[in-house]
Amino acid sequence: MLSAVAHDSHALLGAGALVAVVASFCLAGLYMVEPNQAAVVSLFGKYVGTVKENGLRWNNPFYTKKKVSQRVRNFESGKLKVNELDGSPIEIAAVIVWQVVDSAEAVYNVDDYESFVHIQSESALRAMATSYPYDQHEEGQLALRSHATEISQHLQQELAERLADAGVQVLDARISHLAYAPEIAQAMLQRQQANAIIAARTRIVAGAVGMVEMALAELQKNGVVHLDEERKAQMVSNLLVVLCGERSTQPIVNAGTLY
Repeated sequence: MLSAVAHDSHALLGAGALVAVVASFCLAGLYMVEPNQAAVVSLFGKYVGTVKENGLRWNNPFYTKKKVSQRVRNFESGKLKVNELDGSPIEIAAVIVWQVVDSAEAVYNVDDYESFVHIQSESALRAMATSYPYDQHEEGQLALRSHATEISQHLQQELAERLADAGVQVLDARISHLAYAPEIAQAMLQRQQANAIIAARTRIVAGAVGMVEMALAELQKNGVVHLDEERKAQMVSNLLVVLCGERSTQPIVNAGTLY
């Protein structure tokens, strides 16, 4: 009698243990998929598929599941010191906005897709910076400082080509820092000031010549005074001095004859 009871007890314990093992095995197949997240599923090294449906999911417990965030992310690269097209050293940094659009490619095509994005972004930024001058020297020439929109589009295209194999989409790329390197910053500032002075002087002279031409034409048209070539030259010289001088001029009243 006692042996029968003991035998039944051992059978119940064995059945309970078996049920516990089966339950644990089944529970191992449960996992959560959050919004904007995907789970890459593989079986013994073979890709099975990608699960994007949110909520509590269950798959074969033998499946290996790796979750990948598909949220929009951004980062700012460090300040890189590179030589621009003219050979001058500059400091440049960019803000990159990116998102994983193919989780399987992000997992299987590269070892670490986040590190891949950061390294390739710096590489693309260096390549882009060496393709343009810092300042515009010719009409219609693209420059880093004066054509921010075009430069950002070029950087975004460069990044899209480099990151396509990793299943990453580049949403935006913009320059966040741009300056000459400290060792040449003062010299470049002086050059910019000189260029600005030359440009301003050129515009002043062009305007002054136009005003002199207009003044001579009006005098001749209205017959106010008749000037010979020598007097016209003298008048042009005086007007250019007045119009192009940096300081205000003091008029001299001639009370006598012109000759």
